[in-house]
Amino acid sequence: MEAYDSHNWFKALALHRSDTFRKLIPGVILVGLFTAAVGWMEVRFLQLNRNSYAASLPVMHSLLGFAISMLLVFRTNTAYDRWWEGRKLWGQLVNTSRNLAVKINVMVAGDVNTRAFFAKLIGSFPEELKRHLRSEKTRLELDSRSHPEIPDFDRSKHVPAQVVNLMQQRVNRLYREKEITGDQLIVLNTEMVQFLDICGACERIKNTPIPYSYSSFIKKFIVIYVFTLPFGFAFTLGYLATPVVMFIFYVLASLELIAEDIEDPFGTDSNDLPMDRLAVNIKKNVEEILA
Repeated sequence: MEAYDSHNWFKALALHRSDTFRKLIPGVILVGLFTAAVGWMEVRFLQLNRNSYAASLPVMHSLLGFAISMLLVFRTNTAYDRWWEGRKLWGQLVNTSRNLAVKINVMVAGDVNTRAFFAKLIGSFPEELKRHLRSEKTRLELDSRSHPEIPDFDRSKHVPAQVVNLMQQRVNRLYREKEITGDQLIVLNTEMVQFLDICGACERIKNTPIPYSYSSFIKKFIVIYVFTLPFGFAFTLGYLATPVVMFIFYVLASLELIAEDIEDPFGTDSNDLPMDRLAVNIKKNVEEILA
């Protein structure tokens, strides 16, 4: 994730690595050439601007433009909700890790080995969760099709669950050895349950994409809408329709690309969550508490 100053307009206007314009250059050029061809045909040969039916096309595009704008607003809001939920879950992981470390520090203050054990495992859970969420196998685990191209390595097992399992076993051993009381066992269990709750919620975001029919419909709507615009604008604007239609395509397609980018917040793009930094901070905080 890239930190920036929202008040700096000059930096915001500059092209950057995640800017949609770079990705859309071929499409924008194609739309521009198509619009210019339609405008040339209208100005030189057809001259349909005198036809009353042709004059009604801009009205139709205005109505369709309102519909597509509502769809894109809902699309981007849904994608941002997924991004923000992912950020809240990782914020909860930060708090849970610190709280568990503090409780372990107090309950087993004299047991150096146990403190070192939990310092390592609590600190390693965010790192393993990050790897798990970035795995292609995690993204496709709910897919109805089989994916034999994904190798079944040992790490294909649910590593975050194994980390929590080791911590749970150690806590139960401490209870059996009378190192902690039953009340303390309940407190620690409550904290550790949250680790897999967070993991499961992140998996829900990762492996449940926006329904394909909805995403496909919006893309088809944008393409059809943009490639019919020249036939309406060329009647009134002529050659000037070319930059207008190119800009409209850029805006609509950019909103869809932004939604695609942020609906999976667990990747490595500049708009994704800073899981690397969060994992490092959690490990550092836990080691400081249990040192």
